[in-house]
Amino acid sequence: MIADSNSNIAWHRAQLRKNREALKTLEIARFRIGDMVGSSGETQKTIAKLKRKIAESQRSIAAHERQTKRPVATDLQSLASVSWSSWNTRGVGRR
Repeated sequence: MIADSNSNIAWHRAQLRKNREALKTLEIARFRIGDMVGSSGETQKTIAKLKRKIAESQRSIAAHERQTKRPVATDLQSLASVSWSSWNTRGVGRR
């Protein structure tokens, strides 16, 4: 993976990895052990919170990629539909 020049996006990518791992660990523990009677509400709240954080990071990363990535396709029709005024050839941080 290429390093991000935007520290906010780098932070979101790190949070995304961390939160996905935490969610995976929680769900595996729930499956293996089962919910404790008193903690199932807390577990559900924690899972919902992690899913919300994951979705937030995914939205931020997707918005950043839509703004900064250049088009992949090189056929005339694909290139004609791209807004070239929003794409800077020198890099993201030099606008």
